[in-house]
Amino acid sequence: MTEPEIIRVLVVDDHAVVRRGLAAYLESTPDIELAAEAANGEQALDELARLVEEQRPPQVILMDVLMPRMDGIAAIRAIVERYPEVRIVVLTSFGEVERVHAALRAGAAGYLLKDADPDEIATAIRAAARGEVLLDPAVAGRLTRRLVSPPTGLAALTLRERSILALVAQGMSNRQISAELYISERTARTHVSHVLAKLQLSSRTQAALVAIREGLIAPPS
Repeated sequence: MTEPEIIRVLVVDDHAVVRRGLAAYLESTPDIELAAEAANGEQALDELARLVEEQRPPQVILMDVLMPRMDGIAAIRAIVERYPEVRIVVLTSFGEVERVHAALRAGAAGYLLKDADPDEIATAIRAAARGEVLLDPAVAGRLTRRLVSPPTGLAALTLRERSILALVAQGMSNRQISAELYISERTARTHVSHVLAKLQLSSRTQAALVAIREGLIAPPS
């Protein structure tokens, strides 16, 4: 029998304890090898360039989403553009459909939540190395429900639109929202219009009431 091919993995997460836990597990898995670690997207690109130069590039990257300096989505885009042969599996605490869509659009080959069993992580790594896509069962279920039942209420809003709704509920004008989010006033106005349309509301006052009811902001004391 031939020896199984070793899959080299780059672990990218801003929490050292998570990286060490993953490293310990990967090092105990016969067909998987820890290639390197990185604390954010920028470090991931640096480590990847170093490993490629040393002619031992990783086949798979385990990538967190929320990290300082360069987040996971931006890092995925950059890596897919520069190293299209490297496969990326997202491993994060966040399973919102919007984040999943963003990761998959950027080029991720898998999406797992951090409460996944170690064996599920290994399975996702092997699937990615084979060119397959593997999604966490809970994430896959949310995507399926989104396809079967079009979202309503807050579920219909993107993360940015939820932020816009919260600012509207705080009484901010379009100009104030643009300053708060560093976007143009025209863009802020467009976002507000989209929020009202998706929620089927006719006024900012109604939007504020929805935000309070859904717990986006606290009711006035």
